[in-house]
Amino acid sequence: MPTPYQTPIGSFTRPTTFFWAAVGATVGLANLWQFPYLASLHGGGLFILLYLACLLLVTLPLMVTEATLGRYSRHGIVLAMDGFIRSAKVSRWWMSAGRLGILAAFLVLSFTVVFGAIALAYVFFGAMGKFSGVDQGGATAILSGLVSDPGEYRLFMGWHALFLILVIWVSIQGVVKGLERTLRVVVPGTLLLMLGLFALAASHGRIDGAVSHLLEMHPEDVSLDSVKAALFHAFFTLGLGMGVWAIFGAYTAPNTRLKRSILAVVLMDTLVAMIAGLMIFAMATDGSSFDGERGFGLLFVSLPVTLGQLPASQFVIAAVFLMVVMIVWTTSLAVMEPVVGWFREWTGAPRGWSALIVGLAVWLTGLASLLSFNLWADDRFAGATVFRWLELITGGLLIPAVAILISVFTGWRLTRSLSHRILGQAPAFFAAIWYWVMRLVLPVVVAYIGIQYTAFSLTNLCDAGSDGIWCGQPATVMSDMNDEGVLVEGGADTPGGEVPGEAGSGPSEAPEDASSPKKAPAADSAPGENDPKDGDILYHSV
Repeated sequence: MPTPYQTPIGSFTRPTTFFWAAVGATVGLANLWQFPYLASLHGGGLFILLYLACLLLVTLPLMVTEATLGRYSRHGIVLAMDGFIRSAKVSRWWMSAGRLGILAAFLVLSFTVVFGAIALAYVFFGAMGKFSGVDQGGATAILSGLVSDPGEYRLFMGWHALFLILVIWVSIQGVVKGLERTLRVVVPGTLLLMLGLFALAASHGRIDGAVSHLLEMHPEDVSLDSVKAALFHAFFTLGLGMGVWAIFGAYTAPNTRLKRSILAVVLMDTLVAMIAGLMIFAMATDGSSFDGERGFGLLFVSLPVTLGQLPASQFVIAAVFLMVVMIVWTTSLAVMEPVVGWFREWTGAPRGWSALIVGLAVWLTGLASLLSFNLWADDRFAGATVFRWLELITGGLLIPAVAILISVFTGWRLTRSLSHRILGQAPAFFAAIWYWVMRLVLPVVVAYIGIQYTAFSLTNLCDAGSDGIWCGQPATVMSDMNDEGVLVEGGADTPGGEVPGEAGSGPSEAPEDASSPKKAPAADSAPGENDPKDGDILYHSV
């Protein structure tokens, strides 16, 4: 194995850059296609309070831990763990926490850029007027033609390559000239564009229904399932378990108020989710009912249909999907950074070559996800496509495993004095809460999330016709999850769910939700062919 790269791998020049970088990492597609549905289903404003409580009491301590590990060591998650393992003189087995985190980031990035490719294509589709005056069937046909038509997969590959080039280009420029400059411009620009679109939605008279469903208190809709939904969304929406927070912590300027910045990021993520939810709800519905819309059907079908009826719809649709592209772009930049940082520290390669090599690897791996929607749609292992397995492995196994390992390592394997030294200056009550949450609460809660996620996913595969050995056992662990929206598969939505489209899907596929848009069959295709299907995307992982 090559000698680790021991010199610093870069740093931000301004104290506020950590905040903007972290906002870019946390504000993702789940804020657009998952949060509105969950809030409308689970009590509106009360769900938002539950979500914020889960962020502050459960996920914020883990965010602080990952970021302070990086800041204290000034390395990415792998070398940071290596240093702490040597200091604590514990088993090298704990290195798996860092290595699995890098693997999780790489896999999540590989299918996130596929979604970015769809959004990028929609910017141009909107500008060219392809959605002007279309109905649900027409919008669904456009989505299916891009994503799931086996005859057009090369065009989809072109959009995929173009979006990934945007990510690699920024990463090659370096931490300051590339990542810092881009995030300090793109993230505030995204928020301003979102506010402008929110004002547009409000001006068209649909905002009252959105406010009623998403912000007003509906205690009759709150249950234990609501708490579970808030917990799942809070865990998966913040980019935990992938080394992102560690690398950003390592990059922080010396005078950055790290813990205050993390708290501000949590509050900003909640605020953005509320604004995005109101905007999407008001734009994509008639303002009086939500009809259970979420995911791909909401973002790539219902939203273009509604916007296509507006004056200057070409401009509006292009602007909306430009905002989506910017969101996925900043998320991809954040998730790519720990992988590039690890590669530099492992090989000592220059920044440019590291970003290029990692980008090429992401492109090749991403093709497996991309082709799962068209050419390889019928090639299934144990009832699932390659994409489905990649998402299940990352969301159900890798990310929870990394979170558990880091919390147990920090809470139980490091001495209490070293743990508090890593944490840095903090109020005594915060330090005490943080320490005991890491020791006792997080390992149990995250294990529950991972088990539930995996059990539901495997159960859904059985419902879709999987012949996996687990299908021979009664699957009741998450049989109640379809109606709560914690995970969106098989007609329910962190990673719910709807799939961009799968060619040749037969009757054995996961059942579609009643609200899912149906594509009018083309003259030369069988009914249902290439229709977007529920059941393949776990929205918390994006």
